[in-house]
Amino acid sequence: MADEVTIEEDGPLLLIGVNRPDAHNLWNLEVIQAVCRACKRLADAEHLRVGVIFGHGRLFTAGLDLASVAPLIATGDVGALFPEDGLDPWNFFGEPCPKPIVVAVHGRCNTLGIELALASQLAVAAEGTRFAQLEVARGIFPLGGATFRLPARLGAAGMRYLLTAELFDADAALKAGLVNEVVPEGRHLDRAIEIARLIAANAPLAVQAALASARAAERASRDAASAVLLEWNQTVLGSRDAAEGVSAFIERRDPNFEGR
Repeated sequence: MADEVTIEEDGPLLLIGVNRPDAHNLWNLEVIQAVCRACKRLADAEHLRVGVIFGHGRLFTAGLDLASVAPLIATGDVGALFPEDGLDPWNFFGEPCPKPIVVAVHGRCNTLGIELALASQLAVAAEGTRFAQLEVARGIFPLGGATFRLPARLGAAGMRYLLTAELFDADAALKAGLVNEVVPEGRHLDRAIEIARLIAANAPLAVQAALASARAAERASRDAASAVLLEWNQTVLGSRDAAEGVSAFIERRDPNFEGR
């Protein structure tokens, strides 16, 4: 069986590719933990300076593989998702990689994919990419930082996408500030690598210091947001609405939420 996450060194870059195309590149526990470990590898290797995360196949990601991850999340210990020998790519419940990461998205970029772009330092999207922060439409809520980064980074548009679960396109993502560039279809990974090489050409300690300072400015907000979500976690995930959201998704029908 092919690796669900491919890892390749390209000079000073570490290329991290999600490789579940037959499953719409849904992130299951194995993918999450492999990416966490890749972030640690990037952090620890002196010759590596920048990471690039992308998706193999037709799309970046359709989101989270709930069947794989929900049992762990339901325990209330979200940190159990992250291996001890890894770092948190979403910089929300754990420590992030101290080196920059560029994300290349295409096709679809749902839920945790948006949160990964928000937590990373730069994002490139292919023309035609569609985005959606879908959790509230499924009776759950985002667990990767969208609850504070979408409104903080995208303003009114971010709050709208967080609460409506609407689809939006690459041009809207660029206008709102979710992605840095939109490029022709098929060019997203090449362009992300080009930008990563620009970063890697600079003084690595200076780059890491600049990144650490930028992150420090939002740390209090991050910690407050994650604490509130942990308080709500079992209430929401154990609710009838959460069960209804999953059932409706599987049965391809509109959910009937009751607020309980």
